[in-house]
Amino acid sequence: MARKQILLKRRQQGVVTLRTMLLVLTGGLLVTLLIAVFITSFGYFRNYVSDQLAGHARDGATAIGLSLSNAIDGRDPVASASLIDAVFDSGRYLSVSYLNHQGEQVAGRAMTLNKVAVPAWFRTFADLPLPIAEAEVVRGWSRLGTVQVISHPGRAYEDLWRITIGLTASTAVIGGIGLFAVFLLLRRTLRPLHALEDQARALGQRDFRKRVSIKSTREINQVTDAMNQMAGDLGQLFEGQAKLIQHLRRVNNEDSVTGLASRGAFDQRLKVEVESEEKAAPGVLILIQLADFSGYNQAYGRSEADRLLLRVATVIAEFVRQHAGSFAGRRTGAEFAIFLPGVMPADAGVWCRQLVNDLDGVYSDLASPMDTAVHAGLARTLEGRGARDLMAAADEALRTAQSSNGTGCHLADPEKDGHHNLETWRVIISEAIRRQTLSLWLQPMVHEGRLMPVYHQVFSRIDSVEGALKAGTFVPMAERFGLISDIDRLLVQRVLDRLKDLPDQPLAVSLGNASVANEAFRTDLLEQLGQAGSLARNLWIGISEQTIHHHRTAVGLLVRALGRLGVPVLVDRFGVGGVPFSYLRNLRFQGLRIDNSFIHDIDTHEDNRFYIESVVAIAHSRGVKVFATGVETAAEYSVLCKLGVDGAMGYHLGRPFAADNQQTGD
Repeated sequence: MARKQILLKRRQQGVVTLRTMLLVLTGGLLVTLLIAVFITSFGYFRNYVSDQLAGHARDGATAIGLSLSNAIDGRDPVASASLIDAVFDSGRYLSVSYLNHQGEQVAGRAMTLNKVAVPAWFRTFADLPLPIAEAEVVRGWSRLGTVQVISHPGRAYEDLWRITIGLTASTAVIGGIGLFAVFLLLRRTLRPLHALEDQARALGQRDFRKRVSIKSTREINQVTDAMNQMAGDLGQLFEGQAKLIQHLRRVNNEDSVTGLASRGAFDQRLKVEVESEEKAAPGVLILIQLADFSGYNQAYGRSEADRLLLRVATVIAEFVRQHAGSFAGRRTGAEFAIFLPGVMPADAGVWCRQLVNDLDGVYSDLASPMDTAVHAGLARTLEGRGARDLMAAADEALRTAQSSNGTGCHLADPEKDGHHNLETWRVIISEAIRRQTLSLWLQPMVHEGRLMPVYHQVFSRIDSVEGALKAGTFVPMAERFGLISDIDRLLVQRVLDRLKDLPDQPLAVSLGNASVANEAFRTDLLEQLGQAGSLARNLWIGISEQTIHHHRTAVGLLVRALGRLGVPVLVDRFGVGGVPFSYLRNLRFQGLRIDNSFIHDIDTHEDNRFYIESVVAIAHSRGVKVFATGVETAAEYSVLCKLGVDGAMGYHLGRPFAADNQQTGD
């Protein structure tokens, strides 16, 4: 796609602009007119000078003839020669000859045309004629001979040269002023066209924000007003569609009071995280409940109760933001649920105790003088334990915590020996970065109408003594330790090295939240991609919607810089970041990747089908591709194809495989 845009831009740049065409046409006409005037004037002055030269020769011949006929005896050669010498020495004649009846020269003088103060090329170009003027010499009734005179053209050439210089200078000045005036007139008149061209290009890229305010002629002003109105109408249409999508997402997936995920949306996403063959990874579920919330509701009223729930949700949302990949939701009343993927129960217990203490502080401040408490139950994922069983285990742990006095947490199924603690995870990840024991695994993003995958999604795994650790296991820890930028930097370099060997196999990588927010990482990433040249255009860069929500400035800088390099960018985990859909209006993305939770069992979820159908329609109207992930059944893939997605990925369509040996992994 980026290659097509570059070729189109080159073709557009090769087309002559309207201003250039009009300038060449009017300028050509002006220059032609001036050249015609110059040629006509030059010819007129040349003829004038030639006539003057011929008249001078005739006058000279007549004067000499009369002198030889009357004042001087033309039969005396010496006297005739003296007269001719006197006339010739004036320097105004090229040749003066006195011939007898037999054509023999009686007396005469001549000189060559050498010393003329004009360039030789001009003398050749002008080529003034040299007419021979004749006069009879008579004595009485006797004819003695003929006088032949040729005027010297030197002064004529000099006069014509000065006239030519004046004509050339005046023509150049008039032509320059005329062309400059035409240029200014065309630039002022056609100035809105350049702005209209930029606006049309922006509309082609589904950017409806640009307006043209430059005024010109009446006709162009009407076109400008029409374009501005169309851009405004399209922008309002998109804004309305975006608000509709946002409303649908909130109605179907968000709790109206707290803004957290609704019970159904949380359960659906939890089911994907726990039961999905593709997403299943270690994690901990936390159930939190405010004690005696019904009493608070009765004492302070519904509005204050909602205010309390909102304050609690704000604290929980901040907690979730600090743990990569985690998500939270409100279940019923004052009960909340949080899932922490890729963490061990011991670590989750430490974080949970801090969280419930913070929540207890909020609760006690608002409920004073009531006695308050906050309880939490934790349960970890186990092999064969589904989402319902995990929820039941966490609920049982919550009831156990409630049986004790005061605020507290309880962990179901205490962790057995052999699991990694935080420091062990730090060592494993740091060693993997230092020794570069990071392997690439690929999963195809396929399209129903294409033989070859749209691209291959790249996953990283750490090769350890315990085997290959999946990204879902170690990435949350890497985010917590601030090591995700180093992992992403190494991952991008490995991917670019693979593209050098297989340039026709597009790849996609997803960046961590902290990586996008890190200015040093963004600088290194752009440098890596810039050095890769055209290969970088075959690499899709994924940025999660949650990252867009929390780091809008950094995301904006990165997306614009990647756009200048021609690198396609997609929104990863679309639909769960809680971001207004209108960010697509401000940032130029090439793709959206729908989160797994919307895809799981989509063949039986009418709300999710309608939501994705609406997203596809709006995204395609802006030239943005829509991809789906987590496809695990043929029924899901069939529905997605009917909805018009541009690609799908999942265990049903292709399992991840090692990039080095094509080995399929689970």
